[in-house]
Amino acid sequence: MRRLAIPLLGLVALCTFLAAGAPADEPPEIALVIEKNRFSPEEIRVKAGKPFLLVITNKDGAPEEFESRDLKIEKIIPAGKTVRLKMPALKRGTYGFVGEYHEKTAMGQIVAE
Repeated sequence: MRRLAIPLLGLVALCTFLAAGAPADEPPEIALVIEKNRFSPEEIRVKAGKPFLLVITNKDGAPEEFESRDLKIEKIIPAGKTVRLKMPALKRGTYGFVGEYHEKTAMGQIVAE
């Protein structure tokens, strides 16, 4: 009986770990799409004080530059590609961003609340 108990405990521990899913401290992913020289959604709401992962997909046929002067970020997103940006924990507030190549149409904001 003792031989069976040790592997069984290991199996129970493994099932518990798998059922729990991803560790709670992994940052949430927020999707942002560039299409027709616009960002969608134009407003992103995040939890203040918590880092997150901004997943930007460019569906247009040309590159676009994600730029936020407020956050001091500039990143080129190639046509048809997805880029993942690790974003820091933000203080409460609103942080603007634009598509530098199409500033008149590609704009949005991140609201940390």
